[in-house]
Amino acid sequence: MTEIEIEGGSLYVGSPETVARRLAGTIKVLGVDRFDLKYDQGRVRHEDLMGSIELYGTRVVPLVKDMLG
Repeated sequence: MTEIEIEGGSLYVGSPETVARRLAGTIKVLGVDRFDLKYDQGRVRHEDLMGSIELYGTRVVPLVKDMLG
């Protein structure tokens, strides 16, 4: 991951709240109704990948839904 990819919008990295804010903002600006999730970036342990997927489903998605109303 490079800082440019994170700052420029191609990677959403951070707390569930940070990721949810970035996703909600992008959805509003682009008017999209679907988002692809890439959860593997290099050498990440399986347990960490599963934890990220769980956070996405249990924290990020509900936050985005709340933000979009």
